[in-house]
Amino acid sequence: MIHEIDDALRRLVRDEALPGSGVDIVLEAPTKEWAARRNAPTVNVYLYDIREDLRRRSRGLVNEYDERGQVARRVAPPRYVKLSYLVTAWTQRPEDEHRLLSSLLLCFLRLDALPPAVLTGSVAAIGMPVPMTVALPPPEDRAFADVWTALGGELKPSLDVVVSTPVDSGRVVEAGPPAREGLVAEVADNTRDDAAGDRVGHRPARAGG
Repeated sequence: MIHEIDDALRRLVRDEALPGSGVDIVLEAPTKEWAARRNAPTVNVYLYDIREDLRRRSRGLVNEYDERGQVARRVAPPRYVKLSYLVTAWTQRPEDEHRLLSSLLLCFLRLDALPPAVLTGSVAAIGMPVPMTVALPPPEDRAFADVWTALGGELKPSLDVVVSTPVDSGRVVEAGPPAREGLVAEVADNTRDDAAGDRVGHRPARAGG
């Protein structure tokens, strides 16, 4: 699932944000060692955080029907996972980096979700929207400066792109056989004739009773 979102963002940057630019698009961590090896204009899309999107969690089960319209099984709805990407531009001049970031920002701002055309694999098969946000303030428990400190590099202008992707939980509950129409009552015959010819449960009435 994660690699499918990686590929979707690559396609989005290559085909929508920077068409025909020839800029390299990589997913490596932008460390000092990586920056020293870079020798061409590059857009770095680095996945730095993975966590569940609790605001989108759904409860209960969803019915799935067979060709006769009967419930075949019940499945748990997909869970959403937030994938946070640090998007940076790398060239020889800050002006060129800012131009690349501007093109990326304008592309991302036009979209509330990843276009279906860039989705593949299990994410596309689920058939649900894949929401995306850009340049929102970071959560209180995370700061971009901390990310750069962990990477061992200097603070650099960047875009924070967060994709909430649906994930099949794999939880399935098989449905029981369908109920038959109408009610059928089965009554056992517990009567028998005794030696006096009276049925059990039917005693002769007493005199005066």
